[in-house]
Amino acid sequence: MYFNRTLISDEQLLDFYHAILYPRLVEEKMLLLLRQGKISKWFSGIGQEANAVGATLALAADEWILPLHRNLGVFTTRNMPLHKLFLQWQGSRQGYSQGRERSFHFGSREHHICSMISHLGPQLSVADGIALAHTLAGQQKVTLVFTGEGGTSEGEFHEALNVAAVWDLPVIFLIENNGYGLSTPVAEQYRCQQLTDKAIGYGMHSVRMDGNNLLEVYNTVTEAKAYALREQKPVLIEALTFRMRGHEEASGTKYVPPALLEEWAQKDPIHHYEAFLRFIGLLDDEKISAIHQQQKQYIDAAVHDALTDTVLIADTAQELADIYAPAPAIHHTYAAATRELRFIDAIAAGLKTAMEQFPNLVLMGQDIAEYGGAFKITDGLLAQFGKTRVRNTPLCESAIIGAGLGLSIMGYKSMIEMQFADFVSCGFNQIVNNLAKIHYRWGQHADVVIRLPAGGGVGAGPFHSQSNEAWFTHTPGLKVVYPSSPADAYGLLLAALADPNPVLYFEHKALYRSISGPVPEGWFPIEIGKAHLVQEGTDISIITYGSGVHWALDYARQHPELSLHILDLRTLLPLDYDAISQAVTQTGKVLILHEDTLTGGLGGEISAWIAEHCFQQLDAPIMRCASLDTPVPFALELEKNFLAKSRLDQCIQQLAAY
Repeated sequence: MYFNRTLISDEQLLDFYHAILYPRLVEEKMLLLLRQGKISKWFSGIGQEANAVGATLALAADEWILPLHRNLGVFTTRNMPLHKLFLQWQGSRQGYSQGRERSFHFGSREHHICSMISHLGPQLSVADGIALAHTLAGQQKVTLVFTGEGGTSEGEFHEALNVAAVWDLPVIFLIENNGYGLSTPVAEQYRCQQLTDKAIGYGMHSVRMDGNNLLEVYNTVTEAKAYALREQKPVLIEALTFRMRGHEEASGTKYVPPALLEEWAQKDPIHHYEAFLRFIGLLDDEKISAIHQQQKQYIDAAVHDALTDTVLIADTAQELADIYAPAPAIHHTYAAATRELRFIDAIAAGLKTAMEQFPNLVLMGQDIAEYGGAFKITDGLLAQFGKTRVRNTPLCESAIIGAGLGLSIMGYKSMIEMQFADFVSCGFNQIVNNLAKIHYRWGQHADVVIRLPAGGGVGAGPFHSQSNEAWFTHTPGLKVVYPSSPADAYGLLLAALADPNPVLYFEHKALYRSISGPVPEGWFPIEIGKAHLVQEGTDISIITYGSGVHWALDYARQHPELSLHILDLRTLLPLDYDAISQAVTQTGKVLILHEDTLTGGLGGEISAWIAEHCFQQLDAPIMRCASLDTPVPFALELEKNFLAKSRLDQCIQQLAAY
């Protein structure tokens, strides 16, 4: 193995030895503790240390790294306190994730390390967002993200590379090719000759390196960083390496031919680097023994302190409180004047006001720049705020949502427009597994708003008409809002964009140009989590949102003999249970109305809550009025029959007669 030490001093070479030995000795201690039952799980990186250590050494301390679950060398090379790392691995409250995450599924802003999620691919897109933030701020910094050869088959790998290439982002994508995705060999994973070939389709520079040669890794990443910053373009690196233990300790290595294990054992990155330092006279037996002894003593002391730390005690109140980052208090700075706006214009006005209020707000979406968006809501914003803040995107829903999270990590806000709410399924993983959980996991907020044109009644068929809000109301950490009036569309959008938590903002397409109303001037947010009493009544309480509000109001106008109490939820997560309780008490008869299908719709959850908490106030069974349990049909007559509105009279009359 050839080591190129050009421009690397003797002192650095010895520092590098300390850096690569350290994670190996930590791992050996962890494997001992695992056998003793003092930790529950471990993903070994033995045999791959050169990648994590060499890449981290090549970056500045304030350049972000997004590692995987066996990149211990990233954490140790960034000098994270070992005592606290041990607490993390034990699941202690004093660890980096307060016992909420395993091994290396956490991040640290102090050390510029972003957490992975087990789905692997999503972190590649987050790296795009971090790099975009550096570009917007005019900072000469690179972002490095790890993935494995298995991760290169995921859709998000391709989306992330494409976005980085199209947007000219200084990202280093480092693939650790260790030959197996858990137990599946590379021959069953891809057909290209080498993974660097995948860069060709994206017009991206790529390089292959020996991932077991510490200095080659260091030099390659150093050169990649220089290229990425000089050219403001991404780089793909394939590191050839091998893990000497199982995917996790419980997996074992029986699927690996013994001869292959022996071959890679002869390429051990620490033994080879140590031999090189012996050859040039920087190490001998005595020095090696002293370094080993020093590091082992430090590791033993850190382990001792961690094992004697306090036992974790669950605190339900704290667990629930940490789902969301604190939202800013609502303050109104507006003149008393209002303007009459259509629903669609109120949304556009909200975006414009927020762009003026937050210079760090970036809008992203397909066709939102020159074209003005599929519904022309962003029309004119490009001319006022420029291409850097109003950004067209490739058709990469998941990658763009991930990039939004990356922007948030860097202190930016983002609004992502889905052309139709139906298309959000392509970004589902990023929303429910990354955005929603990240604050709970390690205190990082996700300042991302996703706008979702939803709903039927416009003859758009199964893929452009869904009411899919219930997909997300089941996910802790998200906020879900659904305005029904121009004033609420404006105010809830401002509140969503001010909120540091991920907010899904549903806007009903059929309301865009069909309703108008007064909208305040200036900064007038409406608090998320508060329902709105549309009208008071004494006979039946209708709890609804979105298009259901207008169906209920139309019905009330057509049936003056009934006194309907109409509550507009406005926020679907978190729900305003106080307002729901008051609505139940008001009449004793409750109809829950929504455009979503019946089974699995939000009405079922609200109905269950009322039955559990307001049973004594009920004078009749709780009823639900929802759309058919079918896809949304295209033909208008079929769609009319599908929608809940067609059964509203039947439900109300049945409830009134009870």
